[in-house]
Amino acid sequence: MGTPASPNLDDYSAASTVITFDRPLPLLRGPIHAGPADDPTAGPYLLAFRDSRAWTSALQACKSKIVQQCESGARVGCALAASDKCKPPWWRAVIGRKPTDLRERELCEEREMQGCFVTAKEKCVGFARDKCATPFRDARIAVRERRVIPKDLGKLIYLASVLDRSGGGKIRNAALEAGPMQRN
Repeated sequence: MGTPASPNLDDYSAASTVITFDRPLPLLRGPIHAGPADDPTAGPYLLAFRDSRAWTSALQACKSKIVQQCESGARVGCALAASDKCKPPWWRAVIGRKPTDLRERELCEEREMQGCFVTAKEKCVGFARDKCATPFRDARIAVRERRVIPKDLGKLIYLASVLDRSGGGKIRNAALEAGPMQRN
């Protein structure tokens, strides 16, 4: 992120005193003029994705981050559940039975962990799909020209309907806005 510190403490040159920063990431969405059907209290501009490719990549990034975080939490939860399920009952030590074979307990925990984690991974994918569905279904995609290419329109309608199936049932406005994106 920055330049390495100079070993000479009396060096005040620009190379040793200026800190360089990484370039900022580009915005995912840019401002566009609000249409007549939009809420006037929201202001004259709305945020929209540049194109369907930007929308798709943002959706995939959102899903993969949520799945990754969910799986790491599920891994911990499954390990705790497997350990709890495979431990010997408390009363076994009281009645004087032989101690539990640790190798047998380890195999039990591995089986339980594997079964739990497979189920959790499937649930994490569904959870990520549900969490990303509403914001991305209601998102806007800017259209650069007044007329839309039928191939692109078909792709946008398909993407909106795929998200709609995962969260609600009724077709919602895909919110395509005509006009170029405004740059600051």
